[in-house]
Amino acid sequence: MAAPERERRKSRRAGECVLLLVFTCALRCAQSLKDSNVVLILTDDLDVELGGLTPLKKTQTLIGDAGVTFSNAYTVTPLCCPSRSSILSGKYPHNHMVRNNSLSGNCSSKSWQNGPESQAFPLYLSKKLYQTFYGGKYLNQYGSKEAGGVTYVPPGWDQWHALVGNSKYYNYTLSVNGKEETHGDSYEKDYLTDLILNRSLNFLEQRSPQHPFFIMLCPPAPHSPWTAAPQYQKSFIDVKAPRDGSFNKPGKGKHWLLRQPQNPMASSSIDYLDDAFRRRWQTLLSVDDMVEKLVKKLEDINELNNTFIFFTSDNGYHTGQFSLPIDKRQLYEFDIRVPLLVRGPGIQPKQTLQDPVINIDLPMTILDIAGVNLSTVNMDGQSFLPQLVPSARNGTSRPFFLVEYTGEGLFPTDPDCPKLGPGLANCFPDCVCEDAVNNTYACVRTLKDSNLQYCEFADNESFVEVYNLTSDPHQLENIVKKVDPSLLQNMNQRLIKLQSCEGKSCRDIKSHL
Repeated sequence: MAAPERERRKSRRAGECVLLLVFTCALRCAQSLKDSNVVLILTDDLDVELGGLTPLKKTQTLIGDAGVTFSNAYTVTPLCCPSRSSILSGKYPHNHMVRNNSLSGNCSSKSWQNGPESQAFPLYLSKKLYQTFYGGKYLNQYGSKEAGGVTYVPPGWDQWHALVGNSKYYNYTLSVNGKEETHGDSYEKDYLTDLILNRSLNFLEQRSPQHPFFIMLCPPAPHSPWTAAPQYQKSFIDVKAPRDGSFNKPGKGKHWLLRQPQNPMASSSIDYLDDAFRRRWQTLLSVDDMVEKLVKKLEDINELNNTFIFFTSDNGYHTGQFSLPIDKRQLYEFDIRVPLLVRGPGIQPKQTLQDPVINIDLPMTILDIAGVNLSTVNMDGQSFLPQLVPSARNGTSRPFFLVEYTGEGLFPTDPDCPKLGPGLANCFPDCVCEDAVNNTYACVRTLKDSNLQYCEFADNESFVEVYNLTSDPHQLENIVKKVDPSLLQNMNQRLIKLQSCEGKSCRDIKSHL
């Protein structure tokens, strides 16, 4: 055999060995992930834009520094019940049809239960023989008589310790595996953040080691009424809400709801929001303890290195931005950007990833870890496991995504602001309203090809807002009248596609549209 031919064959065999090694490594990685445990910690109203992670020192060390911090994580809708419904179902709001926190808005309704909830991701985990535990706030209307009461337990959960109604720290009712359990105001017995942690630790003690587990912990913090544990009630006494960016700025050039607040803000409003800001941070110190104790328990039972831990929030929050005192529900970064920290098997520590991730990606990622065939799952999101563990499989990040919200108002009027007429809600006594029926919008957010946000309102004005977040990170100037009309047309076409997408079509929309 001629020397050149021998060399070609030798080179080919070497290449085949490399390919076999890569395939074997990928297969072993996939097999090692197959039986991994998963913990999802979902906080309530935790911002990232205004320093919401600052009190969570141990959480940042034990999860973020031990794994990945996503710098561009978003909710697809900035309100509790629709956002949590998206996390459970993996669907955009236009597909799960939960519009707000009320029963009439489909929150925990019979329609939700018979539809999206019956296909939510915990059911897939249960079929994979995961042992499942839920503790804390579920959906705002959960446990109400019209939603089936406390006896109703959603499918897929082995251990169910869910709060009836909205966030509370004391004096609440739980559904414990379908039985009513009332709690009072004793810190040692009733403080909800600590209670759900302790029950999850008991679950870990009593579980069968033969099967993996999934734990979902949903503490009330930092949602109102911002009741801190006794040992933390004097923390951060000198802290005030950040004064930079859009704080106490007029909503010039924005949708009418942002143009109506008094500017500059009244000193009483500023004092109120500063107090809320401090108390929110105080409640988070118990969440930080929760993370520390949970990680320690996983280490003690030799499961830490085989467990993915996700830490995130249902939506962001604002305290004084564009002169809005406190709330969420708006299209701006402070309300739609959320924290996302992840650690787990195969994840390299101390990473910060820039690729955009949205909360409908969480269930697909968890199911991917569990070894579910994702082609059989009808969800709008996509797995970001390839970003966490690149050796598992190649993956692509999305070029843009949708944020949508349906406004809510009171009729005939909100009692705190009758002079503005019907259709407004969440009003403060000085007649600053945080929501309205025509605060209904859909936005396209791009990060890869350009750092832009394009939003259309469903109102009589057909109002449009456009922001270049590279030059204007605080979204102070609506540039809709300054940009090339072809850009507006392109973004409008993307929006139309996203608003009608479902399942795989949401993942297949390409950037050139």
